[in-house]
Amino acid sequence: MEENKLHILAFGAHADDVEIGMGGTIAKLTEEGKRIGICDLTDADLSSNGNVVLRKEEAARAVDILGVQVRASLGFPDRGLFLKEEYIQKVVEIIRKYKPQIVFAPYLEDRHPDHGNCARIVEEAVFSAGIKKYQTVGWNEPHRVKKMYFYMINGFHKPDFTIDITQMIEKKLAALRAYRSQFELTAQSVQTPLVNDYIETVEARERMFGKLVGVSYAEGFKTKVPLVLKHDLLGEE
Repeated sequence: MEENKLHILAFGAHADDVEIGMGGTIAKLTEEGKRIGICDLTDADLSSNGNVVLRKEEAARAVDILGVQVRASLGFPDRGLFLKEEYIQKVVEIIRKYKPQIVFAPYLEDRHPDHGNCARIVEEAVFSAGIKKYQTVGWNEPHRVKKMYFYMINGFHKPDFTIDITQMIEKKLAALRAYRSQFELTAQSVQTPLVNDYIETVEARERMFGKLVGVSYAEGFKTKVPLVLKHDLLGEE
């Protein structure tokens, strides 16, 4: 179904992962008219702060801020993202349903095991989605994703490429602030790394990535395959 097709489908283990890693890039592309989708593998039911209902409300607000067309949750168990065939099949179905040109997932090296495990599940699904004889319950027409890239959540890694988000940094920060239960310290909050200036740390990271390439703010990405430069080779648009 052509109306389902997305330019980009970004996967995260939990709602807020994608916004942390590439919220500025998403805002930039949606303003350019690109169709973007986000798929959360879990409902973040084991998060120390907030609850599933509140997290979904916060995710909906973030979607409105970034202009995302589609957001889905597969409801896999939080802290249970292991390389299981049933999980791979469900992700294959999402990929075949929305037929994205590019898929993003968290970078494999991260302090939270769910993030790396999410990437491994998605990587397996991207490969299987293109195999004609690989069958699932629904959405069985094969689809080959053109590229798969990885965004960063926790930590600071040398990016393989960056995207200038200078004009979108405020939208990214607004999307993160939509997750008040995760990033705002209140009398009811449990102490976690997220409630201790986490958003400010993300902003500082994007400023550092920007400095690396001569802009104010940038998001950094990793890739397993070399990039082919065309328009950007001589710094031209």
